[in-house]
Amino acid sequence: MVPRYSRPAMTAIWSPVNRYRIWFEIEALACEAMATFGAIPEEAARIIREKGDVAMAAFSEADLARIDEIEAETRHDVIAFLTWLAEKVGPESRFVHLGMTSSDVLDTCFSVQLVQAADLLLADLDAVLAALKAQALRHKMTVTIGRSHGIHAEPTSFGLKMAGHYAEFARNRARLVEARREIAVCAISGAVGTYAHIDPRVEDFVAEKLGLAAEDVSTQVIPRDRHAAFFCALAVIASGIERLATEVRHLQRSEVREAEEFFHPGQKGSSAMPHKRNPVLSENLTGLARLVRSYAVPALENVALWHERDISHSSVERNIGPDATIGLDFALMRLAGMMEKLVVYPERMMANLESLGGVVHSGEVLLALARAGISREDAYRIVQRNAMATWTKLGEPDGRSFRANLAADPEVAGRIDTDVLDEAMDSARHLAAVDRIYAKVFGADAPDA
Repeated sequence: MVPRYSRPAMTAIWSPVNRYRIWFEIEALACEAMATFGAIPEEAARIIREKGDVAMAAFSEADLARIDEIEAETRHDVIAFLTWLAEKVGPESRFVHLGMTSSDVLDTCFSVQLVQAADLLLADLDAVLAALKAQALRHKMTVTIGRSHGIHAEPTSFGLKMAGHYAEFARNRARLVEARREIAVCAISGAVGTYAHIDPRVEDFVAEKLGLAAEDVSTQVIPRDRHAAFFCALAVIASGIERLATEVRHLQRSEVREAEEFFHPGQKGSSAMPHKRNPVLSENLTGLARLVRSYAVPALENVALWHERDISHSSVERNIGPDATIGLDFALMRLAGMMEKLVVYPERMMANLESLGGVVHSGEVLLALARAGISREDAYRIVQRNAMATWTKLGEPDGRSFRANLAADPEVAGRIDTDVLDEAMDSARHLAAVDRIYAKVFGADAPDA
């Protein structure tokens, strides 16, 4: 991911330094495990740990260059690292990687990195949830128009919109927790995963020390259905980001103007038109979401490897591991900041709601006529006729409100009185269940209306 959309903590997870530190930790733990049951001398395990820790603590650009130099000759990244480590450790390095295969190191390391990334992403999601919750509680009873197909439908509350997004991101958080659990596995099983050259107790020891579980059947690699589930979870989170970003983009349109991104002092929206206040953050989030979602497909393609292993997945994961997590990390924190500072215009919401002369209350009038004894078919015809009469004459001198048209309709007069019409035009009735919804979403934190 380009630096513009990268944050240091997540980027550091995918740095060569972090990768090599994890590789060494896996190798050192494996040696310590083997030493506990006499497979290698305890003194050798101690020296490997001590000298390796010193080398990793002092790891520098020169060490990176040396590993790259070795890899240029060996054409094998793990062997290049092991050769460098042997130069630092000395004769005891002959016990390093004993009975192991490269995938034991690479796959276990990848699991550690994905767990580290997931922990940062979970913190990001918590920030998004906090911002959405604050907006939802603040605007619980802020009446706005609900839209279907982009057309005015019936009144709702802006807080209820935010509560819906909160509930979605809460589900996404649960999905990531499960994805983290599923990917937190270790494989130290040797060539083709049979433990022929390494004791299974080594895998259990390394897994426990790294906070992982031992893979059930690792063939020679950790099965990639686990990784596919992880990246699909990231893709679903990205879709939630885009859904909320799309809502903000629509609400900020000039003819809507019900909410907008915070416009910073000194910010400029256009090089040519000084008046512009563009939804640049939500548009950026839409683009980042597309990228993160796109990484799910190659992760799914990686599941079908040949026999006990091949490396067709390797080049894919070297790209999608960093890019998907770095991109999502940036997007979530941008979303949290955008929603925390979102500017909301309740007066504009009410003006938009009332802009169609009251036709948004047609559903309630339909029910009132049905209760008065009119068949649903006839009631629908009556209500639609008056709604269309209002709609087509909006802003014209002879135009009348929906309520006025209904009151003058002979099929309505005498069937329902003016009090019933007034009640049908009350937007507050659409918020009657908001307390129940909030109680489900926020529990004890939900204030009464």
